[in-house]
Amino acid sequence: MKQGTRTGLAHLPLHGGKAPPWLFERMTGLSREITIAIVSEFSPEELLRRLSDPFWFQGLGCVLGWDWHSSGVTTTVCGALKEGVRGLEDELGIYIAGGKGKTSRQTPQQIARHSEHISLDSAPLVYASRMTAKIDSCAIQDGYQLYHHTFLFTAKGNWAVIQQGMNERNRYARRYHWLSEGVKDFVCEPHSAICSQGFGSALNMVAKESEAARAVVTRVAAAEQPENLVKELNKLKSLDLPSHHAISVQDLHPERLEKIFLSTYEHKPDCFESLLGMQGVGPKTIRSLSLISELIYGVAPSFKDPARYSFAHGGKDGVPYPVDRTTYDRSVEILARAVRKARLGNREEMEALKRLHSAFP
Repeated sequence: MKQGTRTGLAHLPLHGGKAPPWLFERMTGLSREITIAIVSEFSPEELLRRLSDPFWFQGLGCVLGWDWHSSGVTTTVCGALKEGVRGLEDELGIYIAGGKGKTSRQTPQQIARHSEHISLDSAPLVYASRMTAKIDSCAIQDGYQLYHHTFLFTAKGNWAVIQQGMNERNRYARRYHWLSEGVKDFVCEPHSAICSQGFGSALNMVAKESEAARAVVTRVAAAEQPENLVKELNKLKSLDLPSHHAISVQDLHPERLEKIFLSTYEHKPDCFESLLGMQGVGPKTIRSLSLISELIYGVAPSFKDPARYSFAHGGKDGVPYPVDRTTYDRSVEILARAVRKARLGNREEMEALKRLHSAFP
């Protein structure tokens, strides 16, 4: 985990429904002006850094008028940002792909389209998008199924990811933050933050403590005959697993995994990241290999839930007060005017905003 000493839990209960049109329109307008202000004053890369900070992101949601404690803050804020920069991407140097549900699956095509327009190699960006999604759905098995994936990048090729999963059983959501400049290794403590209510242990193959397990899992996938792996899994299904083990074997079907095991055996991945990136390798493959590694080879992965962040803000549902539409519109107007004047060389109002920020840190 990055982000220093900030710890805690983010309680994000699942909330249904959509943002009211009158509010989303204002959120789009204000997020546009905030984006322009940050990019103008600092850089596109600074915007990525701030969005990768879960506290800043949550604060942004509150400034935009959304309720702090809802899963909807993730999807709605990302949607407002994407809509807000539409048509201004080249001017700002910020490009946003993906979104919620079916839109998330269009992320590679959207990245490629933007990249082609600015003559940027899209391959590393598409790889980052796919690998971050694969890690948060397969390498970290915490009971949250991904349904939202937003990928932001700059003309220099720097990127950030904000994605969210849901757990229908406990009715909570979990948000995962990524920042390219902080990723030294995709499969070892790569996140800038993971935000959620904690619910026990999780299979965490990207924890530092899982280094030995990653090596063994890769070796097992590349060297063991597929039929031997299937036999071992069938044996494991009859065992009583240790109480700390968060992995259920009851839903594993070894015979269905044999085709994937044959693929890993034939392609012989040379590292865990390569294994994870292989087509067809999903949560059940990683779960099965981790079981074999622990119970047959004696090398256990980490079962430490990585989520550690909490917030305390107000928002749209009347807490601490209802959204004041008149004041909201006035705020957008003031910020938009200050940004326009600053870009024309008149920085008096922008400097006033900066002084206001200094007075109320």
